[in-house]
Amino acid sequence: MELLTPAEMGEADRLTIAAGTPGYKLMKAAGRAVADAVARAPLGTRVSIFCGPGNNGGDGFVAARILTERGYRVELGLLGFREALKGDAALAAADWKGEVLPLAALAPVADGVVIDALFGAGLDRDLTGAAAEAVRVIKASGARVVAVDLPSGIHGGTGAVMGVAVHADESVTFFRPKPGHVLLPGRAHAGRLTVADIGIADAVLETIRPMAMQNRTDVWLPSLPQADIVGHKYDRGHLVVLSGGMLHTGAPRMAARAGLRIGAGLVTIAAPPDALATHAAHLTAIMIRRVADGAALADLLADSRFNAVVAGPALGVGEATIALVEAALASGAALVLDADALTSYRDAPDRLFRAIAGRSAPVVLTPHDGEFARLFPDLAAQAGKIERTRAAAMRSGAVVLLKGPDTVVAHPDGRASVADNAPPFLATAGSGDVLAGMIGGLLAQHMPPFEATSAAVYLHGEAGSVAGRGLIAEDLPEALPRVFAALDGA
Repeated sequence: MELLTPAEMGEADRLTIAAGTPGYKLMKAAGRAVADAVARAPLGTRVSIFCGPGNNGGDGFVAARILTERGYRVELGLLGFREALKGDAALAAADWKGEVLPLAALAPVADGVVIDALFGAGLDRDLTGAAAEAVRVIKASGARVVAVDLPSGIHGGTGAVMGVAVHADESVTFFRPKPGHVLLPGRAHAGRLTVADIGIADAVLETIRPMAMQNRTDVWLPSLPQADIVGHKYDRGHLVVLSGGMLHTGAPRMAARAGLRIGAGLVTIAAPPDALATHAAHLTAIMIRRVADGAALADLLADSRFNAVVAGPALGVGEATIALVEAALASGAALVLDADALTSYRDAPDRLFRAIAGRSAPVVLTPHDGEFARLFPDLAAQAGKIERTRAAAMRSGAVVLLKGPDTVVAHPDGRASVADNAPPFLATAGSGDVLAGMIGGLLAQHMPPFEATSAAVYLHGEAGSVAGRGLIAEDLPEALPRVFAALDGA
């Protein structure tokens, strides 16, 4: 599902109104969707509606009228003056025949419902004064909270808290979710998300052309490699995972196993001489090659059958790793750069970007926040995770995956996906190594890099849910067959 920025949602409204649908008709549909969400409470429940001075408040007036007609006890407060309302919000207020109280007069109760209709996704400044005090009253009430569009105080484009913010039990948004619904901390404030159809046609998306989307199967499933009855393992590519020394072999093995589990036809660990015996004692289906340095890796990758490389997990930081990475970049293989491979360029990120430039084979960078700050120090402070990941992709020429519970994947062409399916227990040692191997395994199967990276992120999250609480990183590749079985049965 597409994610619409506040500006893009405004354009969707404008295009719909220009095509002949009155704005007030859209507002009435939005208010009804909010009322329907509230109506899961028993008849007679007390509903306190906090209305803002704009269209979000207008939605609250509509919901108030409908809930009163249905038999709920409604009290409505307004930030500002009724006479100051304009446009559709003024029409909605005119249709409300009940009392309009000052916000400070509202007294929500713990066994009631609060409708937060103060500010929606378009908020662009910190909440202060009466608005901030209203948020504090809502939070202290203990009532079930239904937010109109987005909890007040959450930035619709970035998910940031603008001073203070409502914690909602449910958010009812319209037409499409906003980035603030899926990016943290906004997602933690939004609660259950309901996306309501209010009469905006999908055709408006052809004009808006949004570039961000929730990471769902529709993003990448059409590109996911499928086994062919007449195919063989060589059709599914040969992944190479680079290994560090004897005491640093676990991470590359996890990456290699993940690459094999996700479908690469063959996987080889390329290891320095002192690590060969350690790997040999642990590996069965995964092969081992002696690769002592960058020159040896270049010789290996001269064979084009080795068509994808993962570099970084426990590889070590320094010039030796840079030599390996640049040998891989000089080849025709797709490349995933993770962990130590990224940190090795902390003093010279432009050197990495120059080596990526003009390359026909894809490169994927997989930093966490700390690694991102080393490669892109000027971008790390940008407020929007989508925006900074997208800027990093454009600068580097690579697909960039910025990790976290709201992992963002961005392509240099501006496309971005945001994942929200990762369970909290996925944050465990080695989880990122497995993810790097999954991306490498999909690239080995010739999956396009944006789709491959988005798919790996989503499948990684699903594997975490299948493995469940108490998982360790080694469990994730073993969960993939069950994830694929569920996917194939969908």
